[in-house]
Amino acid sequence: MQCLSFLGLVCLLLAAPARATVSPAEGEAERSLRTLLRSEALGYENGEGVERDAEKAAQLYCKAARLGDAESQFNLGWMYANGRGVERSDATAAFFFHAAAEQGLEQAVRMLANVGGPPNYVPECMIDRAPPQMTERPPARPPVRAPEVLPPDAPSHIVEIVKRLAPTYKLSPRLVLAFIKVESNYDTAALSPKNAKGLMQLIPDTAARFGVFRPYDAEQNIRGGMAYLHWLMAYFEGNVPLVAAAYNAGEGTVNRYRGVPPYAETRAYVMRIIGGYGRLDHPFDAGAAQASPQLRTMRSFSFMQ
Repeated sequence: MQCLSFLGLVCLLLAAPARATVSPAEGEAERSLRTLLRSEALGYENGEGVERDAEKAAQLYCKAARLGDAESQFNLGWMYANGRGVERSDATAAFFFHAAAEQGLEQAVRMLANVGGPPNYVPECMIDRAPPQMTERPPARPPVRAPEVLPPDAPSHIVEIVKRLAPTYKLSPRLVLAFIKVESNYDTAALSPKNAKGLMQLIPDTAARFGVFRPYDAEQNIRGGMAYLHWLMAYFEGNVPLVAAAYNAGEGTVNRYRGVPPYAETRAYVMRIIGGYGRLDHPFDAGAAQASPQLRTMRSFSFMQ
C-alpha cells in the first residue's frame, strides 16, 4: 500500500486556501491510516488472513508508530524486547515503550521497568527521510513586512495586542494568532488539565521563564508566549513544524526525537498551526538563542521540510 508521510499530509494542507485550518476530515485521515497500518501489522504478526510474517509486521508497525500510534509503538517495543521479526534489542524496545508511555499507554509504562530508559538515538525505521534536494534550509531572512490576512474569527482586542507586540518579537501576527487559536480558541481564562493558563496556555515553568506573573492578563500572557516563540524560532532556525512541536511537547522532547515527536496529539497540533499560518518557515532572529545542537541531524528528516 502507498502511505502518506507527514510531509505529504502537510503539503496537502498547504495546497488548501490560505485561511484554511486542519479540518476534522484531515485529522481523521491520519487516524484512519494509523488504524489501517496497525490492523495490517496485526494480521501479519498473527497470521490472520495472510501468511504469518513477523518482519513485515514490524515494518508496518513502524510506519504506524511514526504517525504516533501508541499501540503500534508498544507492539513494536514488544517485538524488539523478544526478538520477534527483528533483532532483539532492549534499547530499541525502550525507545518504543517510552514513546507509547508518554502518550499514556499504561502497559508501556510497566514494560519500561524491564528494559530501562529510552536510548539516545532514533531507530532507523522511525526516520522519515526527505529527498536529497529538499534537505537544505533557506538562509535566515529579515522579517516580512507585507500585510497579512488575519483570521476573521479572532477577537479585535486580541488582534490589536498581537499586531502591536509582534514587531518587538519579530513574529508574524498571523502565526501568533494561529497559536492562540489552537491553544485556547481566544479564551483569556482558559485552563488546561496540565495547569497551562490563558490565551497562549503557558505552563507555570514557561510563565516564570519569560516573566509572566499574571497569566490571565491577556497582554502579559501574549508577551510571554511571543517571547517563547521568538526564542524557539532562533533555536530551530525558523522551522515552523519544529517550533510548533516544541511549543506543544517541549524543545527537549523535540531534540530527543530528532524532530516532531511520534505523538498523535503533537502531530495533529503541528498540522493545525501550519494550517493557520500557511507556511513551513518563518524569519528568525539568530541572536535570540543558539541553534539546537540536534538541528543538523534533524535536517535529514522529511517533516523538517
